[in-house]
Amino acid sequence: MVEEIVLREGDEFIKLGQLLKKAGVVGYGSDAKMLIESGEILVNGEVELRRGRKCYPGDEIKLEDSVFKVVSP
Repeated sequence: MVEEIVLREGDEFIKLGQLLKKAGVVGYGSDAKMLIESGEILVNGEVELRRGRKCYPGDEIKLEDSVFKVVSP
């Protein structure tokens, strides 16, 4: 099942670390950093190691069995 992450009104993107917090995957930015650096996060099917990666509407983020899709408000 894909969970939609809705951008805030007026935002063009959300950074990967913020997305993981918004999705409830992690509680703190430091946790997001460690998770991303572990190489377990895929953005559009490719391993992403940058916490500041900008995720735009249509981007798909995968962690194990969880899939998140960025959508516009």
